[in-house]
Amino acid sequence: MAEPHDNRFEQLLALARETLEGRRLIVVSNRGPVEHRVIPNGDAQAQRGSGTLVTVFSYFMRNMEFTWVSSTMGEGDRLAWQKGEGVRIPSGLPGNRVSIRYVSPARRAYHKFYNTLCNPILWFLQHYMWSTPYTPTIDQTVHDAWDTGYVEVNRVFAEGVLAEAAAVGGPVCVMLHDYHLYLVAGFLRAALPTALVHHFVHIPWPTPTYWELLPTYMRQAICQGLCGADVAGFQTHRDGVNFLHCCEDFLPEAEVDYREQSVLLGGHRTFVKVYPTAINVEEVRRLSSSPRVRDYERQLVALPGEKAIVRVDRAEPNKNILRGLRAYETLLQRHPDLKGTVKFLAFLVPSRTHIRQYQRYVEEVQEAVKEINAAHGAPGWTPIHLYMENNYTLAVAGLRMYDVLLVNPVIDGMNLVAKEGPVVNTRDGVLLLSEAAGAYPQLAAGALAVGSADVEGTMQAMHQALLMPAEERHRRQGLLVEAMEREDVVHWFQRQFEDLRTLGKQG
Repeated sequence: MAEPHDNRFEQLLALARETLEGRRLIVVSNRGPVEHRVIPNGDAQAQRGSGTLVTVFSYFMRNMEFTWVSSTMGEGDRLAWQKGEGVRIPSGLPGNRVSIRYVSPARRAYHKFYNTLCNPILWFLQHYMWSTPYTPTIDQTVHDAWDTGYVEVNRVFAEGVLAEAAAVGGPVCVMLHDYHLYLVAGFLRAALPTALVHHFVHIPWPTPTYWELLPTYMRQAICQGLCGADVAGFQTHRDGVNFLHCCEDFLPEAEVDYREQSVLLGGHRTFVKVYPTAINVEEVRRLSSSPRVRDYERQLVALPGEKAIVRVDRAEPNKNILRGLRAYETLLQRHPDLKGTVKFLAFLVPSRTHIRQYQRYVEEVQEAVKEINAAHGAPGWTPIHLYMENNYTLAVAGLRMYDVLLVNPVIDGMNLVAKEGPVVNTRDGVLLLSEAAGAYPQLAAGALAVGSADVEGTMQAMHQALLMPAEERHRRQGLLVEAMEREDVVHWFQRQFEDLRTLGKQG
């Protein structure tokens, strides 16, 4: 598939090849770019995986040979791994040059890793979602999940990378992703001292005080692991500074240089960089112009209500969905003239449905929607339309036709909805953006800021946006689009490869 503005992508590809200089690129993440499903004849059939990481790497998948190390997530993946005899296999995706090397940890170890440590502990902690009296107890189960789950699975991933490096037989560049794999860089550093290792953290990095909720040895191991990388990348400047503070507080032997933004530990220097995750502007626009999106848009526009407040989120507690609904409810109470005129469209994707806190949160959202609709609805007009499904095409249709886009997370690593919405919207819609979203520093000039806990302020911002003059709406949207076109996915990768190129030359 050809890319619009091919010259920029071609320049990026040339930069990547110059940076690698004969090194084999190995991308590593818990969930890979391919999902295999078992078909009736017993074979494993490949289909493109979901998620932001697959989307941002899509151009490289089509245009450069590299290996993606990931875990077997289901029976189809395990079947493909077994048939490939545990070695690198073609992705099976048409037109793609990426290869897959699956790792398949013991199921019991993976369960402890993913369901006991990664999600209920690390994810909640890093999103500041532990608070007295609801802080979970770090009991023997959690200690065991660390020792025989998190450490074990990270070691399996490191062994997979080492096996791929041995198969290549030459130098490698390893790009690790997210909170699942904090220990891998440390395991690799001793075994592959000449490798270029880059670890990007997609979620927020809290202050040392918050990390102190974890046992000392866990937080030390996490910081030490990341310090095995040549580059530790974060979404925001605040996250990077917090990491430096953690290294200073938790690693007595580390030398932290705030001016250079680096950590020296055991003779190895790790540079701390900031790379706000970006979107492929042209790809999102291309999808938004597809016939299917247009069909959905016509259906949504036909719903009673001239104006639309829209939100698109994973159904996760940190997304702050309930307070957004209550702000809309307050808007209807305070300004009853808006009833019948303003509809609220919520496109929510079920997430981590096996975790009790998530199940309860979805139930609370559904109950709030029923309550508000019952209290304020009228014949022929429903205040809130809730779409609880994984349908990105439908969500993009909603983004095309919003008058107000509500993005009010309690905290977010980045939030790409805030970036996708303005570049596809056709109404000069107004973005309401939480100051706690990682995207806020880039988008502040064009957005209306809302406090994540401030229901009253969010209601007032909704009202201001709905009444905003057309000229001001147009000016704000222009600022948002300009920011996204300037700092798009090409820019995101370019900065990472430039930093790796500099380190490669120094090495």
